[in-house]
Amino acid sequence: MQRYFIADDQLADDQGLISGDDVHHIINVMRASVGDRIIVCCERKSYLTEITELNKMEVQFRVVEAKEEEVELPVFVTIAQGIVKGDKFDLVIQKGTECGASGFVPVEMKRSVARIDGPKADKKVARWQKIALEAARQSHRQVVPVVEMPVDMRGFLELVANYDVCLFAYEAYHDDAKYRLADVVGYLESGMRVLVLIGPEGGIDEGEVSILTEAGFKAIGLGPRILRTETAPIYVMSALSYGLEIERRI
Repeated sequence: MQRYFIADDQLADDQGLISGDDVHHIINVMRASVGDRIIVCCERKSYLTEITELNKMEVQFRVVEAKEEEVELPVFVTIAQGIVKGDKFDLVIQKGTECGASGFVPVEMKRSVARIDGPKADKKVARWQKIALEAARQSHRQVVPVVEMPVDMRGFLELVANYDVCLFAYEAYHDDAKYRLADVVGYLESGMRVLVLIGPEGGIDEGEVSILTEAGFKAIGLGPRILRTETAPIYVMSALSYGLEIERRI
């Protein structure tokens, strides 16, 4: 059954509406009509709903029942990715969303070869947000991760205050990491906000390591093998999912 996401203010007293591009999808792609049922997600909850009215501008529905689903990670994980070449960030967003990430932040770093600025940034972020939406639908998420506008290192460090735990993956620690993901899982509690920075293709510059450490970030190792920049976020999310949802449910 098709899944749609709405904002908090679009559902009240078991009545709600869907607007925007999803209206076209419901009417012209799904060929839906009054009485058809769809799944609507709002505030990390899922509802089985019935369409009560539809037109070119909006689709109105009523809630039939709340669905018993627990598909979201117990913690909120934002993946910050050093800006990479080509379409590698597409993969990070798609697979990171499937693995449970709550958000993504592209970060311009010293070893980033590609640069994103001006009108190009708006278009790229809009495209990335659509990738996150489709991945959330495919994986039956209850929320769509937010893809933020690109930031430089200074702007990135301003985000630290919004998180309980800040980490960065650093290959120099692969033999004797100060922190392992398993150690991190051990002190995470439900509802915590976690920020994880992955460097671009060339890795994280030593000067950036010092800046991050001074800002309160903890360096973590991702095992004995050196991972590609687009593989590392998937590794992190998979490890956190296993540690929090299978080995130790919180």
